[in-house]
Amino acid sequence: MPRLDWAGLLRRTFVLDVFASAGCGGWRQVLAYVTAPSGVLSILEHLGLPTRPATLAPAQGPPQSTWC
Repeated sequence: MPRLDWAGLLRRTFVLDVFASAGCGGWRQVLAYVTAPSGVLSILEHLGLPTRPATLAPAQGPPQSTWC
């Protein structure tokens, strides 16, 4: 199965170029990525970010007032 180009998919779907830098007008580059769960956990803890996954809730329909 071919891999999806996630940056290209975001660009085509949402007209969002994740590599464009709004600050300087240049282009970002991926220098490294972390795949080991322990490494991701360490980075999140160091940054003070949540380390537990979000709680999923069932999907809800729109409020009934939008149908009237």
